[in-house]
Amino acid sequence: MRASQSRQKSYHDKKRKDIEFQEGDHVFLRVNSTIGIGRALNSKKLTSKFIGPYQILKR
Repeated sequence: MRASQSRQKSYHDKKRKDIEFQEGDHVFLRVNSTIGIGRALNSKKLTSKFIGPYQILKR
């Protein structure tokens, strides 16, 4: 079991990329429909998955 977990972790870690943002960059925020903007809407298809763009002001 531990060997399998270790192998899966190493596969995941190989493909993971840490993203660093700088001041002045524009980013979109991912929104979960149950928590964010679309909570009041009945249709999940019509809710926004991302909101923004927002500018990063300081780190």
